[in-house]
Parts: sequence; structure tokens; C-alpha cells
Amino acid sequence: MGGVRPSSTELHDRKDGKAPPPTAAGDKGLDAGSWIHSGYHLTTSIVAPPLLSLPFAFASLGWTAGVVCLVIGAVVTFYSYNLLSLVLEHHAQLGHRHLRFRDMANDILALPALQGHTLSVYLACATAGSIYIGSTSKGPRKDHSLDSNNETRIFGIFNALAIIATTFGNGIIPEIQVCVAISGYWAFGNQADGSILSNLLDDYGKSLVPKWFVLMTNAFTILQLSAVAVVYLQPTNEVLERTFADPRSGEFSARNVIPRVISRSLSVVIATTIAAMLPFFGDINAMIGAFGFMPLDFVLPVIFFNLTFKPSKRGLIFWLNTTIAVVFSVLAVIAAVAAVRQISLDAKTYRLFANV
Repeated sequence: MGGVRPSSTELHDRKDGKAPPPTAAGDKGLDAGSWIHSGYHLTTSIVAPPLLSLPFAFASLGWTAGVVCLVIGAVVTFYSYNLLSLVLEHHAQLGHRHLRFRDMANDILALPALQGHTLSVYLACATAGSIYIGSTSKGPRKDHSLDSNNETRIFGIFNALAIIATTFGNGIIPEIQVCVAISGYWAFGNQADGSILSNLLDDYGKSLVPKWFVLMTNAFTILQLSAVAVVYLQPTNEVLERTFADPRSGEFSARNVIPRVISRSLSVVIATTIAAMLPFFGDINAMIGAFGFMPLDFVLPVIFFNLTFKPSKRGLIFWLNTTIAVVFSVLAVIAAVAAVRQISLDAKTYRLFANV
């Protein structure tokens, strides 16, 4: 197939009902990965822009709860990723090489598809900018107190948990999360914005750091967004490819290249326009964390492990996994309500395409 790559489900579906032998990397239809290729994907996804919302999350949690939540997120996702790797290895040995979450869900749960180092310089810039402003008298008065309104504080906690979940979406490098969260919250306290880059400017748009520093930070942010988009748009690109590509034509033939360029360009333009229309960076991160990252990174891996290896119900592993799945499922539901609530509240004061 020149223009459309097979999914992992298609790789092991056979008319005789038997699984083929495991497919080795480099076989036709699958990419031969390398540590450089893996490092690129991990780096671009781990240091993605949601980390810029961590100080905003800390503003709802405070120092102690914020740090504790970061540590818990790191520990649980480290554990769940290890379980996920065991599940992937087990099914690969059976001839079912899963390339995506939706393939695992279809195979293990019998459900329909689930839809859904230079590059890290911008985070270093955000951290350095926060420390610079916090060390001078240019920034706002440091106030690390929590909101006095009980309702706002409670919903804010679940909003913050969802934001933190997005930062552990693809890998675990806790020192990155900690540096951004602590430096930003220390410098701006409960005045931290949904994106810490917004705090580099005062209420009148005047830069609190040298202008060249703001330009450099934004340039590296755009570079990072361009790289991470390549990673996160792959599911969308696959759907577009299957819709508009012709498998009988070559992958780089005009018949496939022209629709590919047009469809992918339109998807990027539409996504960028929607992002610019809705100036709720922290709120959108919370909603994505509640609806996407909490289920995918905290709930599904332990469920996959229990269904695949069927640990004894008398053992610690089964009940630990069940507890993690139940607790984070409940958190995801409450966080989703909190995120939608916060967006509806902010929509009353924001306008489309607002520069906030």
C-alpha cells in the first residue's frame, strides 16, 4: 500500500483467525525506529506547552498540595507506563503489535476505536524569566494564599489536578515540571496566568523582562509547537490519509501528495483558528486533561494490565490497579465538570480572539 499504512489491528487480522508471527521493526509497512526517533517523540511531547499552565495550577493548590500532586502524578504514571509496556510486550509476542491506544482498546476491551533538547529551551526561558521577575520589584506583589471562596477553591483544585495530568501525558521527567511550576508560582503567586508567558507582560502590555527575551521565548515556543504538532496530529493525519489517499498510487505520487498537503494544511489552519478564538489556555488544558489524559494515562493502563494478565483478586496488584482506576475515574469526572464550569465562567468576561 503506497499511500496508507496499515493499523496494528490490520497487521494481525487474518481470515483464518490465527495471529501471524510478531512483526519485526523494519518490515514493510512499519517504520524501523531508533533511539533518536524515540527521543524526538518523547522530548517534543514531554516538554509540550501544557507545562506553561503548571504555575496556574499551583495557584489553586498552594505549595504543599501542588508539590504532592506532582509527585503522585509522577509515581502513578511511572507505574502505569511500566504496566503498559508489559501489556504491549505480551501482545507483541502473540503477534499483535499495538501501535496506538485505540488498537489496544479494540483488541483488549473489544471496544470501537478510541479517538483521540533545543525544543525545551522555551521552558528554560519561562523559568528564567519567572526567576528574574520574582527577584526584582517589577512583578506583582507575591501572594500565595488560596481563594477565600469555598466553591471556587474546591472546583479550582480539580481544575488544577486535570492540568497536572496533561503534563504527564507522554513521559516522566519530574524535574522539568517542578522547575516550571515552582519558579512560576514563586514569582507570581495566585496571579499566575493560564500560560506563564502572559505574566512576562504587565497589565498594560509592558514587558517585565528585556524585549529580546520575550521575542526569543516566543520564537522557541513556536518552534516547539511546530514539532509537537507533528506528533499529536498523527491520528488526524491517519484519518485524512485513509479518506483521501489512493492505496494503488505511490506514496509520493501527485495523486496522494496534493490531497495530503491540502487536507493537513486545512486541519492545522482550522485548529489554529479555534485555538486563537478561545483564549482559555489553562481552562482548555484542564478540559483536555480531564477528558483525555486522566483516562489514557492513569486509568486505561491498569485496566489493560488486569484484563491481560488477570492477576489474582486476592493479590495486591489487582486491588492496587483497581483502586487507581476507580480513584482517577472519579477525579476525571469531577475535573471535567470543573473545567467546563471554569470555561463558562471565563466566557462571560472574555471575547473571541482576545489577546489575554
